[in-house]
Amino acid sequence: MIFISILILIVAIALPSFNKQVSPILFTRISSIIFLYAGALSFNALYIQSIGSGIGIYSGLFHVTIISQFLEVFLLIIGSLILISWPINNSISNSTTNLSDEGGKANTTNPSLLLAPSVLSEAMVGNSVNIIKINYATEYSLVVLFSTLGASLLVSSSDLISMYLSIELQSFGVYILATLYRNSESATSAGLKYFLLGGLSSCIILLGASLIYTYTGLTNFESIYSLISISATHNYNNDIIIGLSLGLILIIIGFLFKIAAAPLHYWAPDVYDDSPTIVTIWLTIMPKISILILLLEAFGYTQIGLLGDISSHYLQSLPNLSLPTVGGGAYVLKILLLISSLLSLIIGTVVGLAQTKIKRLLAYSTISHIGFILLALVINTEQSIDSLIFYIIQYSLTNLNTFLIIIALGYIIQQSIINNYGLKINIRETFNDIKYITELKGQFFSNPILSLSLSVCLFSMAGIPPLMGFFAKQFVLYSAIQNGYYFISIVAILVSVISASYYLKIIKVLHTGEESSDVAAPVVGTAAGENIFEYSDNLSGKAVNKTAEVKVLNNTTVPLAGISHFHSFTISTLTLTIILFVLKPSIILNSTQLLSLSLYNF
Repeated sequence: MIFISILILIVAIALPSFNKQVSPILFTRISSIIFLYAGALSFNALYIQSIGSGIGIYSGLFHVTIISQFLEVFLLIIGSLILISWPINNSISNSTTNLSDEGGKANTTNPSLLLAPSVLSEAMVGNSVNIIKINYATEYSLVVLFSTLGASLLVSSSDLISMYLSIELQSFGVYILATLYRNSESATSAGLKYFLLGGLSSCIILLGASLIYTYTGLTNFESIYSLISISATHNYNNDIIIGLSLGLILIIIGFLFKIAAAPLHYWAPDVYDDSPTIVTIWLTIMPKISILILLLEAFGYTQIGLLGDISSHYLQSLPNLSLPTVGGGAYVLKILLLISSLLSLIIGTVVGLAQTKIKRLLAYSTISHIGFILLALVINTEQSIDSLIFYIIQYSLTNLNTFLIIIALGYIIQQSIINNYGLKINIRETFNDIKYITELKGQFFSNPILSLSLSVCLFSMAGIPPLMGFFAKQFVLYSAIQNGYYFISIVAILVSVISASYYLKIIKVLHTGEESSDVAAPVVGTAAGENIFEYSDNLSGKAVNKTAEVKVLNNTTVPLAGISHFHSFTISTLTLTIILFVLKPSIILNSTQLLSLSLYNF
């Protein structure tokens, strides 16, 4: 469904007659409908009786199960909600825009433009300035479809080949998204950094897959597991086991890199902060869900056997080495994931305390959440898998709502600046993006509903009862304590308490003081009968290197970015879900329990 839709959209965009008549914002709405329809088709597939034990398709390249279909539906719904957050065009008056130079001659024939460097570019011609409309909505929706297609294929991958191709299809989509705003220096820098480091992690995954194929001649997960079981039973060639061990360790390291788990997390805060918020919201949620689901299925499908027997034979093959085995011998990889979980919990909390930029803070918050998810993954019991799936769901919903609110507040702050200063604005790199926590100062007094909704999301992330995030952390910690992981459980409890301080810092800024004036530009002044709008190219916080003045007639309007009604409805629905989860938890909890039973008893 998604693949066919991509082909249709490509043809539609390529047709000039169709492309000029259709507003770019409609492409995001169409893509959102495509996601919902594809999710309905995936949900309908759950009624197929044989899917309970899994269905191999395309000669075993993909293995469709109940858990892969259910989480694919969830993935598509989240994707559709993210697309809804793309801004619509509002206006500050009912007149027609007439941008002109000093001679009164218009330099642009297209009045539909947004006041943001992300959608404007200027060409200096003497004393005149050409304002050119660049709307990225069409490109955004198409790239998002490509990335989601890769994520949907990844959750059902059952072969090293399909796994690598799917993760690369998804990754190339997010690389392009990170550099989508080509006129932004910081966004281009973030995309380049993401591409180079993401390419390195892909090379590590490909190297691990190559080692496995070199030593076994197999790429199918089920065939590899069968070979491991036979080798473990009859004590066959240990060289094969060692090669498999090294290959799987490299693949796991590559996956940890892509989900920004510590100590392979250093790229994430920079990329998330430098990318526009509309792109960051995608980067923090969608790629992580699909990779975590793949890891979950790999662990659940083999009951650690795919990894455990390898590690056991590898340890036994080393001379004069007596190490304990855990869960059937999965010592090496369990220790690797436990170390990553521990470092993610500590680094995501401690380093997050020093952040002043809101997206960098949320990036470290995400790293801390990854620590909880990896802990549940390592435990690998029926209860821990249940808690892992529930944690993924609540993390996605809470993170999505948080970024939707930040986007909405950015648009509202932009509108307030326009109202206060007319058209005399010093536009920054991404004008409707909130970068610093101080920009939220006093927003409660002007936007109480959005501020309270953001506070609810932050309290949930901190694990404050009776919100949804509290139960997610409680389930993971309960599973860890029941299975003897006392030290890391104590660390997780401590970092949860510490992390509440930087969430409270944001809430304090929201509810104290007056509205921040940091985002408002100084008044440039007015000429007789004209307002003067100053556009400063101030990329990445650097000094202004050029200033262009565009004179706008008094009886004019300049379209602004604004949020849609469905954007507001989504925020309210997600906020109520987080708050009222305790009143009706059975729907989500029963679903996650059934999924864990189907995976664990497979």
